[in-house]
Amino acid sequence: MKKTLVSALTAALVVGAASTTFAAANPFSDVPSDHWAYDAVTQLAKDGVIEGYGDTTFQGNKNITRYEMAQMVAKAMAKTNVSSTDKALIDKLAAEFSDELNNLGVRVSNLEKNADKVKWNGELRADASHKEVKNTDGSKTKTNKYPLKFRLEPSAEVNSHWHVNARLDADTNLNTDSASNDKDKVTLKRAYAQGDYKDFTVKAGKIPMAIDNVLLYDDELSGVSMTFGNKLKATVEAGRWDMGADDISYNSAVKANKSAFSADTADMYGIGLQYGANKLSLGAAYTDIKTNGFKTLKKYSNDGKEDKAGTWSANAHYRFDNNVALGGIYAENTKADNYKKAGSVELDYKGAQKANAGTWGAYVGYRHLGQNVAFDPFYNDAEAGQKGWVVGANYAPFKNVVAQVNYFDGKSLDDKDASKVFGRVEFFF
Repeated sequence: MKKTLVSALTAALVVGAASTTFAAANPFSDVPSDHWAYDAVTQLAKDGVIEGYGDTTFQGNKNITRYEMAQMVAKAMAKTNVSSTDKALIDKLAAEFSDELNNLGVRVSNLEKNADKVKWNGELRADASHKEVKNTDGSKTKTNKYPLKFRLEPSAEVNSHWHVNARLDADTNLNTDSASNDKDKVTLKRAYAQGDYKDFTVKAGKIPMAIDNVLLYDDELSGVSMTFGNKLKATVEAGRWDMGADDISYNSAVKANKSAFSADTADMYGIGLQYGANKLSLGAAYTDIKTNGFKTLKKYSNDGKEDKAGTWSANAHYRFDNNVALGGIYAENTKADNYKKAGSVELDYKGAQKANAGTWGAYVGYRHLGQNVAFDPFYNDAEAGQKGWVVGANYAPFKNVVAQVNYFDGKSLDDKDASKVFGRVEFFF
């Protein structure tokens, strides 16, 4: 597609390698000093990126060919004293005009061609929580936490079907503010290849769990998952799960036996079916986990010899309109003898959207989270081993900033009064 020379300069200050001070004399008789592009044209001529037509004219309204534009890009590529912003613009133009540049004998590396295929997203997350548990003697155990998380999520396009994705988390605790804390480190949480085809997706590597990942398993699996279908989707996943990882923090029973789970990483596989059409979604799943760590859990099995978890679940979700939705899920571990049931019912109203400042949402629900089945629940209100009412709200005060507050009031499953206030602010980029 042809463009005028002036519009080409505007579209890509390709050329923008220029300095910010325009003191060069006007080399072209047909570019008056009051022209909007005067500074750019004179500096580009001074830098040798453009030359004009040899008769003191610039002819800025003349159409140029892709070949002529490539010549300007090549001259811009040859400059070394450029800012990172200008370098990024030049790389994108080099990718656009790669064929013409090759004809000119200018080599464009594969990295330059794919520069815009790598994307970086992430967030900064600050949390604050206050927990209270009433002891048998009437006293209360109070716990305050202030974790801070910085997260990077790069994604790179391999071809039209495949991407490589990763997640890096850096964690610290603001109430200790100590670099010696074991959690003050950068962790590779995810690293996997993803292939997307018509009605089929496959992930391989250290992948996010896809089955029951709200009520039961908000974590990563080292293995493979595959999803088939359109309205009716079937998901299968298999791999190994490190149940002794630091982030399984809302299950005190598992956390207390961290070393046992770390010593014997769990073998895990699962299958799930989910149907969604219009306003209704229905699903069912089964997961199987095997690890000697279960033998160390208090009241997991009555004989203390069980090393497996076999969990089935069912869920339903109905959206009444754009604002109101009701959902529920129930799960049971058939291998455990105690604290083996979990469930949640939640009514949602609207919801904060990070891209839209001023949006907000609220919810109310009831949770029962048996710690021998809800091993790593997603929720920020109730924790594994608790039951009770929850309520919460979220709000986006600015674009890409979301704040939330949640409250839990209930009991631990061994009948101790418990409550929790939780707050979070997230900055997305």
